[in-house]
Amino acid sequence: MSLNVRQKRADAIDVALLTAMIHRPDSTVVALAASTGLSRNTVRARLTRYEHDGVLESLERRVRPAFLGYPLKAYILTNVTQRKLTEVSQALERIPEIVEVNGLSGAADLLIMVVAVDADDLYRIAGQILLIDGVKRTKTALAMRQLVRYRMSPLLNRLGRNTSGRPDSI
Repeated sequence: MSLNVRQKRADAIDVALLTAMIHRPDSTVVALAASTGLSRNTVRARLTRYEHDGVLESLERRVRPAFLGYPLKAYILTNVTQRKLTEVSQALERIPEIVEVNGLSGAADLLIMVVAVDADDLYRIAGQILLIDGVKRTKTALAMRQLVRYRMSPLLNRLGRNTSGRPDSI
């Protein structure tokens, strides 16, 4: 689900609630209310708004592919025929080992994150992608090690320190 364009930016209540949820993702509404000093109704209303507006990512982001038997992660930069982008996207959705696809500007059209059992499996998956009608070429880069994990805490911390509620100017 994409973020609802009518969604307001995070305010101090959002910062407090989201920070508490990051630290204790299994917290109940009552526990979140107690840890943030907010009323249960406020917490429940914000959680409902987050769900409606697509603020929170799926739980799928927290499942590590290695636990499922896919320890290898790679990124495949892909160039496609633009008029076939919809068909290419639909074909990519049918490959289970593709965990994320982003449209890019610049050197490639798509950045495809794939997971694989081993190098042979990665070769098979890359071959499947190349067989899709509309895919012109690919370039595969093996993820060797994650140096910075996906995170939102630094942004929440910045917003929490900034009294204007706006990201710092560059």
